[in-house]
Amino acid sequence: MARQKGIIKLKGTIGDITFYKTQDGHLAREKGGIDASRIKSDPAFQRTRENGSEFGRAGKAGKVLRTALRALLLNSADGRMVSRLTQQMVKVIQADMVSIRGLRNVIDGEVDLLVGFEFNIRGKLGTSLFAPFVGTIDRVTGEISIDLASFIPSNMIAAPSGTTHFKIISAGAEIDFEAETFIEAHSETAILPWDATATAAINQVNAVTPASTKPLFLALGVEFYQEVNGAMYPLKNGAFNPLAVVKVDGGV
Repeated sequence: MARQKGIIKLKGTIGDITFYKTQDGHLAREKGGIDASRIKSDPAFQRTRENGSEFGRAGKAGKVLRTALRALLLNSADGRMVSRLTQQMVKVIQADMVSIRGLRNVIDGEVDLLVGFEFNIRGKLGTSLFAPFVGTIDRVTGEISIDLASFIPSNMIAAPSGTTHFKIISAGAEIDFEAETFIEAHSETAILPWDATATAAINQVNAVTPASTKPLFLALGVEFYQEVNGAMYPLKNGAFNPLAVVKVDGGV
């Protein structure tokens, strides 16, 4: 991989050189690699096929989780979140101590490894929200909830420059990774002033299927706003809104 320099930037293919644009700038690379048919059949590439199978499984699992939380992710994700989540899902799958290599999966892996995953590295929950919270997953009732005691926003929320208001958001998701389906519910507070006035206690309950045997997830986030002439606008289009997985129950 090489970086393009100069005034004129190219896109497309010339001979064996492909020119393309990424978040890192305009790049170029030479066509190469091993023939795909050989990778699919040559015994020497057995490990490659196994790794590819598990990587594909991780990608699908990440997509299901992202889709389940889409309502919140629309305003709370960075440009590389997809690849970061896939990498974390690979770790979940590699923690499967039951299945043989190449057939390891999320269900037999350790979905608890997703706890703490930040969907937006430009605005992390861990460095934005300092108010203590309690996350609860009640598998029997299907209630996935978050509780925050009263707090002073300007003291307990590190908001980006320009913030005048905020709201707390959360979501509960029940995910069937094998069928690639989900049930999701989400909640949000009203838009609250980011000032020295204490909030009321916050309780958000997100209901999924009672007595479910599927993995259950709780995500928590903050959305920042700026008031201009009485109207509320998402601050910098949500570029610094944090959202993270704060609790997981892997299923039974």
